[in-house]
Amino acid sequence: MSNLRFFSPSPLAIGQKTALSENAAAHAIRVMRLKEGDTLTLFCGDGFDYQCVLTHVGKKVADVEVQSRTAVSNESPLHIRLLQGISSGDRMDYTIQKAVELGVTEIFPLTTERCVTKLSGDRAEKRVEHWQGVAIAACEQSGRALMPIVHAPVTLPQWFGQHETQSSLSILLNPVGASQLAQLAKPDSHINILIGPEGGLSPAEIALASQHHFQSIVLGPRILRTETAALTAIASMQTLWGDF
Repeated sequence: MSNLRFFSPSPLAIGQKTALSENAAAHAIRVMRLKEGDTLTLFCGDGFDYQCVLTHVGKKVADVEVQSRTAVSNESPLHIRLLQGISSGDRMDYTIQKAVELGVTEIFPLTTERCVTKLSGDRAEKRVEHWQGVAIAACEQSGRALMPIVHAPVTLPQWFGQHETQSSLSILLNPVGASQLAQLAKPDSHINILIGPEGGLSPAEIALASQHHFQSIVLGPRILRTETAALTAIASMQTLWGDF
C-alpha cells in the first residue's frame, strides 16, 4: 500500500501525528479499504515525500504518524509559466492537469477578449480553488512534491502590469511571422508560454504581447485546439531543453 500518495495541506515533520484531509481519508477508507497499520505517502509541497503509517481509521476520518521522509528530485530543469486563455467546459481542467504532469511551475488563467467563460467575484474564487485541486491531483498521480500554483484570473494587460518579461524567454503561439522552437536557443531563465482560448487571441492582444517581448512560434502546419497547443508546446520544450 506504500504507493498510495496524498497531498497534505499542512506542513509535515517526522514523528508528527496528523489527520488526513477529507478527500484523502475518503479515498483511503472507502476506495482503498485501508486499515490501521497500513502505510501511505503524504506530501505537502516542500519537495519531500513523507512515509506514514495509519494509526486510526474511523468511518470518515483517518490519522497517520509520519515515519520518515525522502527528497523528491523529479522537477523539470525548466521554469515554465503557462499563460492560458480560459477555455470552456472540461478543457481548462484537462489543460491544467496535463500541464502539471508535464512539469509546468505556474499557471496563469487569462480572461481574454475571446473567452467564452467569464469569471469574477465568488465564481472566480471557487473556480481557482477547483483548478488548484486539479493541480494537486495531478501532483499526487505524477509524483511531484512541489506544488504548481494556479493564480487568480487576470486580463492580459493586468498580467503585463505585474510581470517583467524582457529577461525571460516568452513565446506566443501565432503562425504569423513565426519561428519554430528548435530555432531558439536554450533559455537560462523563466519561460512564458501564452496560449489563447478557443477563439484565439485578438489582433490587439497579439500586438500587446509582441510589445512585451513575446516571440511568435508555430507548432507545425496543423491548427491545434487550445488544450492541445499548450501541452504540445510544453512537451516540445521538455524534449528540446528539459528532461524528456
